[in-house]
Amino acid sequence: MTHPSPAENGLRNRPPLAAAYMVASAFLLIAMDGLVKWLADDRGYHVTQIAFLRYFICLFMALAMAKISSGGMGSLKTRRLKGHLWRSVCNLVTMLTFYVALMLIPLPNAVAIGLAAPIFMTILSIPMLGEKVSFGRWIAVAGGFVGILLIVRPEGGIIEWGSLSALVSAVFWAFTLVSSRQLSSSEQTHTILFYYALTVVFVLGIAMFWFWRTPPLEDALLFIAIGIAGTFGQFCLNQAFRYGQVSMLAPLDYTGLVWAVAIGYVVWGDFPTPIMLAGSGIVVACCIYIMRSGKKE
Repeated sequence: MTHPSPAENGLRNRPPLAAAYMVASAFLLIAMDGLVKWLADDRGYHVTQIAFLRYFICLFMALAMAKISSGGMGSLKTRRLKGHLWRSVCNLVTMLTFYVALMLIPLPNAVAIGLAAPIFMTILSIPMLGEKVSFGRWIAVAGGFVGILLIVRPEGGIIEWGSLSALVSAVFWAFTLVSSRQLSSSEQTHTILFYYALTVVFVLGIAMFWFWRTPPLEDALLFIAIGIAGTFGQFCLNQAFRYGQVSMLAPLDYTGLVWAVAIGYVVWGDFPTPIMLAGSGIVVACCIYIMRSGKKE
């Protein structure tokens, strides 16, 4: 099976722009995660309501983006409905399992375990995107998994449910990121956002009959902030994969750990253990190697 080149499928090779979008996405999504943890853990809202309201807001923002785009509302038409559905399912599982993790473990821990996603991305980029991974990068991937083990089991004990939930989220996040790259070959960013938001609102809207709780004004503002940060974070993410390769962008996702540690410490007084920091360092070092070797190939 052959795969189209970036020139053939419409993707553009602009690494600096892709890197800027990826870093912006990491910051916005971690800021959103902090707000989610606050509403779920501190304010007691169910994760399904948080997810529903996030993408209810996202749906209208995607429609607004389509309205002002060059193609207008007609840009929402697609011939890749199955691709959108696959991405939506992966992202929905990613979101709900990660939100559960945020309820059960500290923010830095959940984000650190999520560092596994770029490792899986590098692996998935081979069969799904036709990208090449050298032997050296395979060694780095193996080293990354060693670091992941240290992160998931920082005290050497039994893995807790929150950590398992975060790891499941990381696997499906990798599928989501790779599918974003696939869809970006022909779909506009706001089109990808629209179909995902529509799927989430439809599926989780049914659950609102059991989990809805009317928020007061201060909480409503936090929900709006989550929707805005999440939408622009997803927008930047899709733009990053429009302009750069998965294996090159993967390491930049780790910048989110810096923001997670800062937010977790300032808001909840949480700080990673030395073993978890060591594991994170191993993973980051391996991914830096993956990034640098990818540029040389």
